[in-house]
Amino acid sequence: MTDTELRAESFEIAWKYLDQSGLLTGEHKEAARFILNRIDRMMLRGERRRLLLSNAAIDAYRMRPQLVTLSA
Repeated sequence: MTDTELRAESFEIAWKYLDQSGLLTGEHKEAARFILNRIDRMMLRGERRRLLLSNAAIDAYRMRPQLVTLSA
């Protein structure tokens, strides 16, 4: 499996889980960027286990700081 395939499959697993569980919030483009960034950073460190990549991305997304909009 190539790195491109590994990245795509890991992203798809994470995305499907977050989408089906109702955890995807806000702008989908930003959510995708966040998930891919997490997967990319782990791959740069040598990680090649698909489920570990996707699960780490899911955990990072779930724990990310939420932006709060204060109304005046």
